[in-house]
Amino acid sequence: MAVITIARQFGAGGKTLGSFVADKLGYTLIDEQIVEMIAQEANVSPDWVDSVAREAGSEGFVSRMMARLGPFRKGYLEVAMEQNPGYIDGDLYIALLHRVIPRIAAQGNVVIIGRGGQYILGHQPDIYHFLMIADMEHRLAFISDRYHLDRKQAQIVVEKQDKRRSTLYRSFARTDYEQANLYHMVFNMNRVKMDKAVQMVCSLVGGQAPS
Repeated sequence: MAVITIARQFGAGGKTLGSFVADKLGYTLIDEQIVEMIAQEANVSPDWVDSVAREAGSEGFVSRMMARLGPFRKGYLEVAMEQNPGYIDGDLYIALLHRVIPRIAAQGNVVIIGRGGQYILGHQPDIYHFLMIADMEHRLAFISDRYHLDRKQAQIVVEKQDKRRSTLYRSFARTDYEQANLYHMVFNMNRVKMDKAVQMVCSLVGGQAPS
């Protein structure tokens, strides 16, 4: 019962890889379900969670979180327990990621897309971390083709998602999210075809993808 996390630059094909791998291995793909689970935990709407997620990691958020943790540096889950049901803010969002993602991982046989899984789950056994990168032109072409956007529209989307990604990781006080030593494999999608990446992930995790 393994767990796979996929971090990615937006437009590098992370969710596509996750979908193919989950299908080949018979795993469950976990993406937007995380938002829904956090919404249930906080007793708020998924739209509210998604809105808060866009702000987590901003400079103001980090300052508030560190001040709240204080000199004794209480953990994320302790912060979460202090919150009242029916409300969510950036502090609680990050805290609940640390609660929900390990719970998902405990089920086994899941592919988790993004949301800091490589940090939250760390070096636990039977958890495999992957990163997907590509240059901007490749990413723009991928997004344009997948979502039927022109180049300008694709660039707006990619830049917005890049900012959101860096903002999220700032909430983990990390800037090393593209360092290779965090991952079992890093796929440069300018050099690796998607079917080959799928085959390599399946092989490493323990199940051979059908030829």
